[in-house]
Amino acid sequence: MFRTIQSKLPRDKDLPERNFRLQVLQRVLNGTLYDDLPHAFHEEKNDAEEYIPLRDRRPCVRSNLCRTVVDDSVSLLFSEGHFPTVELEGDEQKAAIAKLIKEIKLNAVMIDAATRGSVGSAAILFRVLKKRVFLDVMSTEDLTPNWDPEAPDTLLSVTERYKVRGSDLAAQGYTIPADEYGASFWFQRDWNDRAETWYLPLKTTAEDKTPKVDNDKTVKHELGFVPVVWIKNLPGGDSVDGLPTFCDEAIDTQIEIDYQLSQAGRGLKYTSDPTLLIKEPAFGEQGPTVKGAANAIKVSAEGDAKLLEINGTGAAAVLDYVKHLREIAIETMHGDQTSPEKMASVQSGRAMEIAKRALVNLSDRLRISYGEGAICEIVCMVVKASQKINLQFKSGAKVGKFDQNADISLRWPDWFEPTLQDMAARASTLRTLCDSGLLSRETAIKILAAEYDIPDAKAEKLLADADMAERNADAQKKVAINE
Repeated sequence: MFRTIQSKLPRDKDLPERNFRLQVLQRVLNGTLYDDLPHAFHEEKNDAEEYIPLRDRRPCVRSNLCRTVVDDSVSLLFSEGHFPTVELEGDEQKAAIAKLIKEIKLNAVMIDAATRGSVGSAAILFRVLKKRVFLDVMSTEDLTPNWDPEAPDTLLSVTERYKVRGSDLAAQGYTIPADEYGASFWFQRDWNDRAETWYLPLKTTAEDKTPKVDNDKTVKHELGFVPVVWIKNLPGGDSVDGLPTFCDEAIDTQIEIDYQLSQAGRGLKYTSDPTLLIKEPAFGEQGPTVKGAANAIKVSAEGDAKLLEINGTGAAAVLDYVKHLREIAIETMHGDQTSPEKMASVQSGRAMEIAKRALVNLSDRLRISYGEGAICEIVCMVVKASQKINLQFKSGAKVGKFDQNADISLRWPDWFEPTLQDMAARASTLRTLCDSGLLSRETAIKILAAEYDIPDAKAEKLLADADMAERNADAQKKVAINE
């Protein structure tokens, strides 16, 4: 059914197959897959009294399980309690990057990127405007990356190219003749390690296909790197896109669920308004045919009258079928398979992790792409940009230069918040390790930092040492007084 619906969607033959594929997956993600089907689900016949096949109707029920699994995995990946901490050498550098991450709202940026990138890939545009850092998330159906053949993980350039109407260009300030408002134009710009180059709009029917540079809009950034972070969603794709979070099999199952539930709703509507069947001759009190249980129908010996009703067994069977389909779809996408009824009691963090193992495994793989692959790359761009530009915070304070040779790493929190029993057991274990000399107190504080919202483990250790020294001094005073 998924292929059947795809065949009915508009497609631009001037654009590559990848563009159409990503647009279809975006429709699935956004819940607009059926919007181009010509008929509503209740339309059984057209104006010519011809039967309308189900494949031409828009389901009246849309489950959108694919979006549910995407939202669950992204929430487990980058929600407030799951966002990683960036580790840099040096307290000042670490504090500066932590403050900058909060200011540029990297948490929200990564949630947006992981959601859009669930179709296969996403791109984050890195910009420095008035010495401040900004990030913009871009969908990739109109973007084409060009990788360095000698360093396949390094971008040489990224090109954006798509079609736009003349009227839209005129609204953006371009000079377009009124008789060309309905014409199609190619819009193009690209990024390399020196500049963001814009091109003048080019009519799709023009004989000369070579675009001309728009010098007024072109910006030279001279950062020394392509300011675009290209993110492949899941391992197993190609050189441009990763695998989507939801596969075609899951989409087919979702479509089956939507149509089955729509049909079940249609049947329930018929049940609430049964059809009257009259076998002639039959006469009502005020005419030949009367519909409604409140009115009497008089029939002769040869006549008969019945109400055609649908019993509830069919709807129950559909709901049971849909329940199994939902389980299959979620299992295919490695979504959350736990039942809320079975998780009513309080569970430890470890128990929750085991119960939601499939979803944890999915998010764990996404950590590679969006964590080590994207967040570390963004931090690396900030480090490089600080060498060429005196970066500032919104308040005007200086960010300072970062050490280019500093190692960049991420420290991820636990998948699920620990219970009080979990925290007590962990604290007891850490105390034993510290007392035995197998673990330093600073490392123990780092382990507890996410749970207790400790931004700087070293500073916290100094505070703890000072507090312990003060308590020891008070204890010694009391002993001296007692003596």
